[in-house]
Amino acid sequence: MTHKTRSGTPIAPLYEPEGGPPASIGKPGEYPFTRGIHSSMYLGKTWTMRQYAGFGAPEETNQRFRYLLESGQTGLSVALDLPTQLGYDSDAPEAAGEVGKVGVAIDSLHDMETIFAGIPLDKVSTSFTINGTAPILLAMYEAVAEKQGVAKDRIAGTIQNDLLKEFGARGAWIFPIRPSMRLCVDAIEYCTRELPRMNPISIASHYRDAGATPAEEAAYTLSDGVAYVLACLERGLEVDAFAPRLSFFFYTYVNFFEEVAKYRAARRIWARIMRERFSAKNPDSWRMRIACVCGGHSLTQAEPLNNIARTTIETMAVACAGLQSVFTAAYDEAFAIPTELSARTALRVQQIVAYETDIAKTIDPLAGSYFVEALTDEMERAITEKMDEIEKRGGMVRCLEDGFIQKAIAQRAFEYQRDLDSGRVPVVGVNKFKSSEPTPIELYKPDRAAEKKKIDGLATLKQSRDAATVTASLNALELSAHGSGNLMSDIRHAVGCYATVGEISDRLRKVFGVYQPSTAF
Repeated sequence: MTHKTRSGTPIAPLYEPEGGPPASIGKPGEYPFTRGIHSSMYLGKTWTMRQYAGFGAPEETNQRFRYLLESGQTGLSVALDLPTQLGYDSDAPEAAGEVGKVGVAIDSLHDMETIFAGIPLDKVSTSFTINGTAPILLAMYEAVAEKQGVAKDRIAGTIQNDLLKEFGARGAWIFPIRPSMRLCVDAIEYCTRELPRMNPISIASHYRDAGATPAEEAAYTLSDGVAYVLACLERGLEVDAFAPRLSFFFYTYVNFFEEVAKYRAARRIWARIMRERFSAKNPDSWRMRIACVCGGHSLTQAEPLNNIARTTIETMAVACAGLQSVFTAAYDEAFAIPTELSARTALRVQQIVAYETDIAKTIDPLAGSYFVEALTDEMERAITEKMDEIEKRGGMVRCLEDGFIQKAIAQRAFEYQRDLDSGRVPVVGVNKFKSSEPTPIELYKPDRAAEKKKIDGLATLKQSRDAATVTASLNALELSAHGSGNLMSDIRHAVGCYATVGEISDRLRKVFGVYQPSTAF
């Protein structure tokens, strides 16, 4: 198919200089993947449009998922409430006031069944933004798919399952770092052997939203990736068996050209690491598959409708950079969970960029730009320099245990806030062209009775299930946790008996303990 501009000018599938591009840039779909990991990029298929959703009770999330799919969304992304992330059930004292607030509350397999009722899991891919309890939710999702009659090789999606960034930037940890790494690798090993279309980890760059610069964000995230590869190799996995399944998740801000350069440089560095350091032979092991969110810390409460402009610029940046999956935040997410209107508007931003501009009509439209290529080279240098420093300090796990990463991010966050307060970093509506008039927007209002309803439903579940079978499954899991084997089989069995997230997590807490951050940072 030959594309044309709206005025009729033909658009070539690919633009290159005479004699071909320099080796450092290469061709799309070829090493070092500066220009993207696929040779045709968006000419055959646009990026996956995956809006982050999940709130209140499972029934509400099911309704929102159906709405988004009907609106043209091409993948599901599940947000979990804090108790679920931290391994507590809705009836736990620690969960009081937080049930269903920043995501959906999942206590048991019954909740997962409700969320995906009427949604064929062989037709959609689902991403779970979950870490400490990722193996548990993976087991639940697989169980729902099995109940739908979906074959293992048709179960598609991603669990974030990135524990290192929790210790470095986000704080939703449960167990200490070393046992957390064990559980992470358990899921990677299990998916590698049993679920060929399920991505067992999305190595995430929450470091950026916590304060890191773009180069630091990429360096810390890639260093996390190196740590996971080393852990999998130590487990005895072959690099080309699991490396093609690794994926990455980044934050994209409004600094358009720097963001494009960040992604181009990161792909180049990862390809080199996998091919040269880890001797991966399969080109799929060299390819850095990237998803991102447009609109994290860049969203403002002041004049929230301005956030639509910000996320549009960010979406255009990732489209020019050639990412595989994009979530565009809603303009009201600096306040609350999105309404249906704001969620649809965020999805429309992606659809407009994909179908009303020419960005997706040619491969790597910014290649060869003096500015972009220079920025890419400089970004590569800065990322590599920071990664080398981390290696000299013993690697990412050691740097997190020592507090080196946490202190660096805290310093950057302080510097950014200082520059924002002084006006050195201009943010329209906040410290530049600031308006005193409020912007009226309709915000999502949570159901005040939802928490009690969820707790009552959990009590009913616990009364109706076979208590002896549940206890036996939990005892078996606890016994296995004292050993060194993969825990996924025991977790799957407990989940199938309708043991809850909190009950499974409590047994693991009993064996592994709970992470205590050092006072040194």
